[in-house]
Order: sequence, then C-alpha cells, then structure tokens
Amino acid sequence: MFNENNMPRLRGNLGVGHVRYPTVGGGRKDDAQPFHLTFPIGIAMAHNGNVTNYAELLEKHFKRSGTRLNSSCDLEVILFAFANALSARLVPPHRPTAEDVFAAVQHVFAEVQGAYSVVATIPDVGMVAFRDPYGIKPCVFGQKTTAEGRWFACASESVVLDVNGYERSFDLDAGEAVFVGMDKKLVRKKLSDKPHRPCIFELVYFARPDSFLDDVSVYKTRGRFGEALANQWRSSGAPIPDSVIPIPDSSRDAALAMAMELGLPYREGLVKNRYIGRTFIMPSQKGRQNSIRRKLNPIKLEFDGKDVLLVDDSIVRGNTARKIVQMARDAGARKVYLASCSPPLIAPCPYGIDMQTKREFIAAHATNDEVARLLGVDHLVYLDRDAMNAAARAGNPKIERFCNACFTGEYPTGDITLERLTALETDRIQNRDEIGCAAG
Repeated sequence: MFNENNMPRLRGNLGVGHVRYPTVGGGRKDDAQPFHLTFPIGIAMAHNGNVTNYAELLEKHFKRSGTRLNSSCDLEVILFAFANALSARLVPPHRPTAEDVFAAVQHVFAEVQGAYSVVATIPDVGMVAFRDPYGIKPCVFGQKTTAEGRWFACASESVVLDVNGYERSFDLDAGEAVFVGMDKKLVRKKLSDKPHRPCIFELVYFARPDSFLDDVSVYKTRGRFGEALANQWRSSGAPIPDSVIPIPDSSRDAALAMAMELGLPYREGLVKNRYIGRTFIMPSQKGRQNSIRRKLNPIKLEFDGKDVLLVDDSIVRGNTARKIVQMARDAGARKVYLASCSPPLIAPCPYGIDMQTKREFIAAHATNDEVARLLGVDHLVYLDRDAMNAAARAGNPKIERFCNACFTGEYPTGDITLERLTALETDRIQNRDEIGCAAG
C-alpha cells in the first residue's frame, strides 16, 4: 500500500495504481488492486467497473482447469482470462507483440461481461489499456515528453493526467485497446462494434469538475444541468426561494448555474469537512449515516428565517438529503426546497456504481410527493431525463446515447436478467454486512 509520503520515492518506467472502492467482494486487503501474476507470464493489472458474470466465470474456470481464484474481487477473472489467452499464443523465448495483446483482449471481450476499463503492465513488454465493448466506464489516455523521452499514462478521468503533467491525447473508444511497447511505439485497435454507451452518472456525480470524459467537460455539463433545472423550476410554478445553496461538492456548478438562470442569490451555506470521505461510496449503511453529520455543518446566517433551495447532484438512498434538510430547519430555515440534478434513481447498477440493491432507492416505490414528504422538504424537483441527456450530449454530439440504466432499468449490455440482479444484490448485501461486522 502506498501513500503521498512514500510514492515519490518509487522509481521505474512502468507502474499501475488503484484507488477505487469495491463493488464486488468485501473490500478486504486480498481484494486490493492492482493484482499481479508471475506465471505463466508477468502481468500487473487494475480495473474500474464491474464484471456481471463473475460468479459464472469462477465456476467455469474451476471446472475447466481446477483453478481456484484467491480473492473475491472481479478483476481476478479479467486477469485470468487475459493471461491465459496471452500465454497460449507465446512460444518461448518470444515476447508478446501488439497483435498477441490485442488477441488476448478480444478473448476477454468474448468471455467477460459487464463494464470495465482496464490497464495492465507486462514487464519488459509494455503497457496495455482497454475499454469494455460498450465503453460504459471511462478511460483516458495521455502523454508527455521529458528529457528522458516520451511517457504515456492511462486513467479513469483526465484530471489524473493533468496533475501529473500529462497532456490528454484521447479517450479510448468503446471496445478499443491500446498497446505501448518498450520502444515507446503506440498502437491502437478497435476490437468491437458495439454501440458506445458511456455512464451518465460519471458526469452527474463521480468525476471531478475539472475533468473531461469522452471529450465532455464535466464542469460545463453540470452547468447545463443547472440551467435546465432552473427552466423546470420556473415552468412548474415552484415557489421562489430567497437563495440557492449547493450540497457540496458535486452539485456546486449546477447550483451556481441554476441561481444565475433564476436571478437568485447563490450562497455557500454548508461547510464540508474534507477529512470525511464521500458518504455515497462508503460500503456500509451505518458508515454513511454516522459520517453525514460530521461531514457537513450549516452556516446559520444563510438559513435563519429564510426560504432556501438546496441543490444536490442526485438522491439515491435519501440518507444525506434527509439529514441535511433537518440541519437546515435546525439552523432556522423557514422553508426548505430541494432540486436534484438527475432524475429519480429507480434501478440497481450492475456496472460498478455502488447501488446494486433496489430496496435502497427512495424513489423506487414512491411518487415525487411521497419522496418530498419522506425527505421533509416543502417542494422537490428532479431534472427531467431528456433534459439531462441533452445537457450531456451537448458536450459531444457524437455520443448517441448514454447509459441511463439506473434511471430506467434498461441495461445496454443485454445480459442483465432479474436472476443476475438478484445474485448481485445478495452478494453486495452479504459483503456490506461483513464490512459492518468488521467495523463494528
């Protein structure tokens, strides 16, 4: 495990790092990425996403070769499939070529279902990155030139490249693989013709505002969300608040745009404790609940005796919104309104966003008025789904459609059945319970 203190001391010309939270497995140390193999070929690998046929692949590998995988992390089946396919093409002492690597990636695409962006290093051979056939999870490639020559990097969003001095070169296309050999020659190859369906929730919540994903500015997109919300607020005849206050941090750009469009004051009424992690991605419900009050503190001057409009990026479980609404009332707010920068979330995400259980969604079995009552707000508006998609596509009209599965229950990969969703839900609940027991 590396941190800010020991990372600068690392030396080398190949490296793989990983900071993502787990959505498969219990988050134990054995599940921490990157994973690596030394036989039949040396490979280090990390991924962002979720393998939806993970359980089936575990059983398949065991029946075929007697192989038992060591962790409960879904990356291991990707690594196993890639390594087996690559080693099958090698005749010692020859090293893998770009075509060997691409053939191994094609084998992964044929065997592994779900959403995943993957980066791997092969010592003395090079680096490979690939994006699932539908391009659901983001994958950005960059390079820089120093006195030592050209350097290449791949990341889940462009800000990682920016802060490390790399220029953003391109986003991998859906089903594309990139190989960079030790000679610094870069080779790209499209290995699938499936339609591109990038996850829109990356723009709503996950990505940093200073990032670009698929040539779409996260900052500008969230501003367009806010403008669209303002138009909806106005056309619905909703009450006019005294001020617009973002629930930090992901909604800040949208809240500012909404306030400007409505001609209302924008106020920072909630102060965030930066030492508390993002509550949405905490693995246990108990951890989320305990962290919300420590995470945010109201500035009473901005609430006392006022009608306030709170803006949030999304409303998933309702934990955060409900507690913040109560904070606003405790701080003296006369009326509390709420606007969400995304539509009601109603369906589980099997692709790597930590919302795999339908029972979690406050809007799954409730009307807007019922959700407003459950949250304790005086008025609630969700961004219209068509408006959300139009705002996102305005950044890159080449994207015909975003993955909206969590808002519609329509899954682009075509392999998500009720049985598979139930299995994923059961696994996630079990692993959360294990984490809760370990933490408690």
